[in-house]
Amino acid sequence: MLESLGALTSSPWIYAAVALSVLLDIVVPVLPSGVLVITAATAAAAAGTAGSAAVPHEVPDILVLLLCAATASVLGDLAVYRLALRGGERLDRAIARSRRLTTAQERLGTALARGGGILVVIARFAPAGRSIVSLAAGAAHRKVREFLPWSALAGVAWAGYSVALGYFGGQWLGASWLATGVSLLALFAAGAGAAFLVRRPRAAAA
Repeated sequence: MLESLGALTSSPWIYAAVALSVLLDIVVPVLPSGVLVITAATAAAAAGTAGSAAVPHEVPDILVLLLCAATASVLGDLAVYRLALRGGERLDRAIARSRRLTTAQERLGTALARGGGILVVIARFAPAGRSIVSLAAGAAHRKVREFLPWSALAGVAWAGYSVALGYFGGQWLGASWLATGVSLLALFAAGAGAAFLVRRPRAAAA
């Protein structure tokens, strides 16, 4: 698997793979998209340290990588939001049976009504938080102008953090699997911290 990822990062298809992974992991988290983003950013760090020896088209461009990850994140959020918005009574009953979704819906509604959707940004880092928040926003029939700006901010923040972890980790520790592993640990630590904050009753009031 590691060899496959290494080969992918040296191909132009890495951008499509990152975008597709980020877009789909909101509903089908087969491979955490952070793995691909960080691995590609670590490869970009290798280009910086190799200087003129690097072949430009064989190494991910850091800005294009960031744009792909952030854009796909927002598009995935909007897709789930729109599906939930049109879900009807069947979805409402399903959410009513889930204490987790009901709580998320209440907290998100309060946060957006107060003009402070920081909960959307925090949830982007938490495991399954992105899915729950997007679903809750649509099911609660929140207006897209209330949800979209916070979703965009969340996508940029998550993509920027993930890319920065891979890039600077690669520069400091070398373009190796050790650098990728350390960066992933930092990403998972942020996810654990975000999950803790989302569960706190005051998170929605921030």
